Amino acid sequence: MKKEKISIIVPCYNEEKAIPIFYQEISKIAKEMKKCEFEFFFINDGSSDKTLEVLRELSLQDERVHYLSFSRNFGKEAGMYAGLSHVTGDYVAIMDVDMQDPPSMLPEMYRLIQEENFDCVALCSPSHKGYSFVRKVFTNCWYKLIEKISSTPQVPGARDFRLMKRKMVDAIVSMSEYNRYSKGIFSFVGFDTKWIEYEAPERVAGNSKWSFWKLFRYALDGILAFSTTPLVLSAFVGLLFCLIAFITILFIIIKTLIWGDPVSGWPSLVCIIVFVSGIQLFFFGVMGMYLSKLYMEVKGRPIYIIKETDEDFKKS
Repeated sequence: MKKEKISIIVPCYNEEKAIPIFYQEISKIAKEMKKCEFEFFFINDGSSDKTLEVLRELSLQDERVHYLSFSRNFGKEAGMYAGLSHVTGDYVAIMDVDMQDPPSMLPEMYRLIQEENFDCVALCSPSHKGYSFVRKVFTNCWYKLIEKISSTPQVPGARDFRLMKRKMVDAIVSMSEYNRYSKGIFSFVGFDTKWIEYEAPERVAGNSKWSFWKLFRYALDGILAFSTTPLVLSAFVGLLFCLIAFITILFIIIKTLIWGDPVSGWPSLVCIIVFVSGIQLFFFGVMGMYLSKLYMEVKGRPIYIIKETDEDFKKS
């Protein structure tokens, strides 16, 4: 009987210390799951340390290890998409190399897919353990916001760690948009998903690559990719200000006819002009962000560029 194949996608950016630890742990799990065969697909996202050298050594030691090395840093979203586009497994898992996505959970995830017929088993950490106070507040507010303005549901604390059937993977790969927000895409394609709550452990090595500014930009990408509410809001605010202006004009006309036209102070007028101008500039900026995303999509640039693969290295 042919064994089912599980592909593990592991995006890496300056993770030379974490890769050996992760490989050792995932190899143990692969050995335990005797009914399945494995392939490990590492994505080197333009690392500046010795990540590529470590991956080269692993690919020579273990034929299950494959890697794609980008020509520069394209980001984790590009790395995940590249992995999903190249893996060949019947089931596909996305995991962080820092061990915050414990390999020990894979057998249970596989069992749930097999026995309960789910298309995907995914993990979430709604408690956000290990986050700073500011990041935790920002994250909770963002999930509440996206829940209200987007028609695509977002599970609080959702992580990229998930095990999916091939049909779901194919559906995700078919969405080849340049501006990618995978958490939204995973939800958008549908399929029956089982969520497991857990406490994400600490990193085993290295530091997080997600600064507050990067997280803020990522949150904006999620809103722009899966909601047009900001555009609707800008139209509503514009209509509201037109209504206020019309009522004000009527008030001034009536006041002039009854009491005359005394000269009012100019500071209040300046404040109103500055306030309205600020509102206009803000919503021009909102429209500009949507246009910039459209601009990048229309240009049709590649999501990633591969500089080297394990096959290239072995041939050379």
